[in-house]
Amino acid sequence: MEIYPVGGAVRDKLLGIPVKDRDWVVVAGNPELLLQQGFTQVGKDFPVFLHPETKEEYALARTERKTAPGYSGFEFDTSQEVTLEQDLMRRDLTINAMAESESGEIVDPYNGREDIKKRMLRHVSPAFSEDPLRVLRVAKFAARFADLGFTVAEETTALMREIVQSGELEHLVKERVWQEFEEALGSENPRVFIEVLRSCGALQALLPEVEVLFGIPQPEKYHPEIDTGVHTLMCLDQAASLSNDAVVRYATLIHDVGKGVTDSSKWPAHLGHEMLGLKPQKEIAARLHVPKEFAQLAAIVCEHHTKLHRVEELRPVTLLRLLEQLDVFRRPERLEKFLTVCEADAKGRLGLEDQPYAQRQYLMSLVSSISALDIPALLKESNSKDPKETIANKRLELISDEVERLRGETERGICKI
Repeated sequence: MEIYPVGGAVRDKLLGIPVKDRDWVVVAGNPELLLQQGFTQVGKDFPVFLHPETKEEYALARTERKTAPGYSGFEFDTSQEVTLEQDLMRRDLTINAMAESESGEIVDPYNGREDIKKRMLRHVSPAFSEDPLRVLRVAKFAARFADLGFTVAEETTALMREIVQSGELEHLVKERVWQEFEEALGSENPRVFIEVLRSCGALQALLPEVEVLFGIPQPEKYHPEIDTGVHTLMCLDQAASLSNDAVVRYATLIHDVGKGVTDSSKWPAHLGHEMLGLKPQKEIAARLHVPKEFAQLAAIVCEHHTKLHRVEELRPVTLLRLLEQLDVFRRPERLEKFLTVCEADAKGRLGLEDQPYAQRQYLMSLVSSISALDIPALLKESNSKDPKETIANKRLELISDEVERLRGETERGICKI
């Protein structure tokens, strides 16, 4: 057997960035030989083995043949006759189609090193089009390596467009699609992921609710960038700078989908887009099998983000209702995520990227004013037959007091809201 580190480990070493995962390819091997050496077999579609000590993945060299639509419609050959070059040919991008020999020699039959120098994401062979999931993987790599100057080769974008037009994306397993979305949203430049998907038509196929936002106008007074799609990408940039949390970034991406279904005769105004956005958000969640944590935050942001933007105008009773709808008292960790998305929305506007977002501090002050409330002591003292009403009334009283204090500070120029 010949064993080589392959793919991302070789690529990242050549790029001079930390190698996070190491995968290995086994040439001229078979399951029996690996099992004899203490490896554990995993994977059903083709033999993958875990090293007995490092637990790194070792896969038998293989070729594959398309037999059915979708990501899983392949027939594999993992016989001992499969060469390293044949195994590398089936990989997606040239920069991922390299191996390293035991002596340190780079095996690079498809010019991956040259494309690293050119900062180019280029498909290895026409077989690229047999796996529709690669459309998302290329977009994800583009987002991951954008800061290093990588772009997608024109011929690869053209091939991705052909895959989209063939309808192959419709056959992808939804959980795999979501996995790529989640990983890309957590990458260095999630905006690039969306832009690459747009460039080949995949965003329209996978997330039409976001694609339709491009070209929809907004009031220039509040949105100098005017275009709702452009605003969405700017918000995504802001969210990426404020948080690494993919949950926050997902909610940012789809916070304005309601503007895609408002009455076009009333544009650039989008009255009611908050509530209108809930239905398309549910459709996205069902279509992509979005996890509950992501979908719940997105819905809360969609419905309530404009309330936070004008928080200083809200009456105490409305503020209490907002905190209850955000579930702040039971799930305080959600508040920070909500505030971050709202801040990204406020800053995702042309020329306003660096403006302070005092609304965050305003709401946090209200939460702090009631967080020290001793509920058991309150209920014992009141001896009320309606504990919920007693708690709500006390919270309302504390919020009212804090609002008055904040308004006084605003008048003295201390708190800029």
